[in-house]
Amino acid sequence: MTLTISPQARDALEDWLAARRAVEGSADATVNAYRRDVADFIAFMTGHRADPQGLAALMRVETRDMRAWMARLRSGEVGARSVARKLSAVKAFYRWLAEREGVEPTAVLSARAPRFQKKLPRPMAEEAAREMIGTVELQAREEWIALRDVAVVTLLYGCGLRVSEALGLTGADLPLAEALRIRGKGGKERVVPLLPIARTAVERYAAACPHPAAPNAPLFRGQRGGPLNPRLVQKACERARMQLGLPATATPHAFRHSFATHLLASGGDLRAIQELLGHASLSTTQAYTGVDGAHLMRVYEAAHPKAR
Repeated sequence: MTLTISPQARDALEDWLAARRAVEGSADATVNAYRRDVADFIAFMTGHRADPQGLAALMRVETRDMRAWMARLRSGEVGARSVARKLSAVKAFYRWLAEREGVEPTAVLSARAPRFQKKLPRPMAEEAAREMIGTVELQAREEWIALRDVAVVTLLYGCGLRVSEALGLTGADLPLAEALRIRGKGGKERVVPLLPIARTAVERYAAACPHPAAPNAPLFRGQRGGPLNPRLVQKACERARMQLGLPATATPHAFRHSFATHLLASGGDLRAIQELLGHASLSTTQAYTGVDGAHLMRVYEAAHPKAR
């Protein structure tokens, strides 16, 4: 790391990250993002205040310092969403410092993130989703690769999996049962029913794959036998949606969004959809599926025993 950070601040940062791993089970990618964001903040304060940012200096951060840091981010064309993410990481770090070192966090915690409009992937129409799956199969020259790509996108749409979750399956998941045990974000596990069409797609791929399905090896393989790169799934979907004339929003992640939206439109229970998606809070599911407030209340009133 080339950023200017004092040894004391660096040690505090690594201790905080270790605590997040141990207590919250934060994924490596999340931990690395936190490290970059907080280290960038400390490095900025080093130059802004013209002194090494040891723990004592971190305790003296004021509201004007926070404003200067956020202004620097925005002047560097960092989007509002990214600023909000960085500020969230810094606030979490300062909460930990307050508990462990007695740091006064008010100036940091009172900083307000810029408002931004959440951009959600648009769901595909049911017919478009089916056509995408069928067209993805036509994009590969080798049959087993075509079957592989179909199996992946069928899991995304049929089970609401994230791409990383589908690619996280291993040979130990074979033979497939009626449900999959999925380890999602933060190591949280959930059980997802496996539709017959999804089971058939995976079994067809597994039978055709030339690489042995060892229990500790990835189920979905690249051409040479290594783990399947998610970018290859993206490329197959890109070619399929261009062939069908679908918009750029028809991405692999849009299959997951379509799964939730189509279930909800068919009268699916919002709490059940929350569990299937692996969301920690209902509000996340509401935002993800693009449900308006009135529809949410209708589902709530119909499902909640005290509302009837």
